[in-house]
Amino acid sequence: MKEISCKLLVIGAGPGGYVCAIRAGQLGVDTVIVEFGKPGGTCLNVGCIPSKALIHAAEEFGKIAHMAGGKDPLGIKVGAPTLDLTKTIAWKDGIVSRLNSGVAGLLKKAKVKTVQGWATFRDGKTVEVETETGTQVIHAETVVIATGSVPVELPFLPFGGPVISSTEALALSEVPEKLAVVGGGYIGLELGMAFAKMGAKVTVVEALPRVLTQYDAELTRPVLKRLGELGVEVMLGVKAKGLSTKGDALLVETAEGKNAKVAADRILVTVGRKPLTEGWGLEQIDLDMAGKFIRIDDQCRTSMRGIFAIGDVTGEPMLAHRAMAQGEMVAEIVAGHKRSWDKRAIPAICFTDPELVATGLTPEEAKALAGEIKIGQFPFAANGRAMTKQGEDGFVRVVARADNHLVLGIQAVGQGVSELSAAFGLALEMGARLEDIAGTIHAHPTQGEGFQEAALKALGHALHV
Repeated sequence: MKEISCKLLVIGAGPGGYVCAIRAGQLGVDTVIVEFGKPGGTCLNVGCIPSKALIHAAEEFGKIAHMAGGKDPLGIKVGAPTLDLTKTIAWKDGIVSRLNSGVAGLLKKAKVKTVQGWATFRDGKTVEVETETGTQVIHAETVVIATGSVPVELPFLPFGGPVISSTEALALSEVPEKLAVVGGGYIGLELGMAFAKMGAKVTVVEALPRVLTQYDAELTRPVLKRLGELGVEVMLGVKAKGLSTKGDALLVETAEGKNAKVAADRILVTVGRKPLTEGWGLEQIDLDMAGKFIRIDDQCRTSMRGIFAIGDVTGEPMLAHRAMAQGEMVAEIVAGHKRSWDKRAIPAICFTDPELVATGLTPEEAKALAGEIKIGQFPFAANGRAMTKQGEDGFVRVVARADNHLVLGIQAVGQGVSELSAAFGLALEMGARLEDIAGTIHAHPTQGEGFQEAALKALGHALHV
């Protein structure tokens, strides 16, 4: 049994874990990172990156299919397209592989030792790692838990056969003829819309009265319109009950309490993710929990001295960039720097068609906090760049205090608005007021002008609407 010692041990090489390890290595901290799978975690290997690759391929295919229909206003005429999904998946896998190698190279550059295997706690300072060459024991002064999350499995729809999670959906060899999506959250709609563009007949089953409940109804309206255009059937107030005897349909209970079937070759279950807190010896250490998550303070410290936790295992929002920010902060704390955690400006993005971005407080949350507020909303229908991209559906909305004009929240829906998230986050992080945004010269013609115009609208003098 091999034994090594280090100052910092990071368990999990997902976005939070690998960023923590790299930054610690840069600061001269003797660091070891343990990962059972490939570097990059869920986000890089079976989540954020591969899903965006598939979404892009679907978008391109959908554009050509639309042109082939002879109704394209741009005057472009093409023949009916075909899709080789196997080749698409191979392209996606190539991107993931390059990024895997990039993360591994960055860890090596930062002089971080990587141990491949499954880590299990002996106590708060020691873990055992089952590797291909035997058991490795690691003693550490400080431990960072970055084990991430896994898809939630429904007991009456266990994964296997026609029932798949997002992981399997991103590795299919052919487009399903009929796809049932259980769950109308961001994962379900992102993938559901992608497969609809690739030719699948998609049905979304959601138990709640509306989809994308983490966003307000006004923001999601353009997405619902697009779902209809793509032929996606959205069943609201409908509960999934199980798989049909033949395995060719999803059994559901309608809002009226009646039993029904949704024909499907594949059933994609996307009802959320849960923290990975089992299988690595959590019972051997005494950590306080916040429900199913590990409880942390504003410096990501757990209830045990010398143990930090970051990322999905610590709760919502389960976002890669949140984990990265936490990981960087913890590395600097371990290195002796003074840092704390402030989550005011974490953008949440939904890569549907059109895309959604929300940063800071919603109008309702802002009212509850500040009382009187000002709201400025600018439609992309009045934005030249959006029109030239056929992306008129959507808007930018700015929410600010009425008394001092401090910006409290920014939301947008529209084609490509995910790229505006950096500007939104920066404005909130810097404590911008409406006058700051309105007085910043935005390049023309860009969709970013919508941000400036929304601020102008809140001040009472929008120029282009």
